[in-house]
Amino acid sequence: MRIVIAGGHGRIALRLERLLAKRGDEVAGIIRRPEQAGDLLAAGAEPVVCDLESASVEDVARHTEGADAAVFAAGAGPGSGIERKDTVDRGAAALFADAAEAAGVRRFLVVSSMGADREPPEGTDPVFAAYLRAKGAADEDVRARTGLDWTILRPGRLTDDPGTGLVTLADATGRGPVPRDDVAAVLVELLDEPGTIGRTLELISGDVPVGDAVRAVAAR
Repeated sequence: MRIVIAGGHGRIALRLERLLAKRGDEVAGIIRRPEQAGDLLAAGAEPVVCDLESASVEDVARHTEGADAAVFAAGAGPGSGIERKDTVDRGAAALFADAAEAAGVRRFLVVSSMGADREPPEGTDPVFAAYLRAKGAADEDVRARTGLDWTILRPGRLTDDPGTGLVTLADATGRGPVPRDDVAAVLVELLDEPGTIGRTLELISGDVPVGDAVRAVAAR
């Protein structure tokens, strides 16, 4: 497969690129800064410099042409303010979805966030609340598209602990942590499982092997 990943230098994306390259897929990662290219090359991915906050649909579509799947794993990241939560976590997601449709790429995965399906509780940090609202709006936009075979993945609290390969994956899991290693492993399995198309899934650590967890969800 050829897979294009938006947010190609992110901590989940770099893990995903390594897994995909290891199994023989062709991977391209969209990055904003040229100095990030070396990390993608080391992960086995082709770096594509394109700023999703300023690019046109046509610009991004050129980078997705010929792909079998697209993964939106971009985010404004720590230290960004409310405005960039909207322009990246919502706006760039919509742009990337527009580009995938324009390029005829149907399979589309989104790395979202647990809690994006509801209004943030009173007292939530304003920037984090803006992040959750932006993720929720992006998810709603993707779910409304008939030109994409989408799956939305909403991980729990992300950690850099080593992956265990054991997860809980369901429509609703309850809150909990999950290593980024395991999020990347689940994304690989989701790419290959058409039974998860049209599903919004939550993910936390658990006791079911990743492949079995994805297959079980697909069978429901």
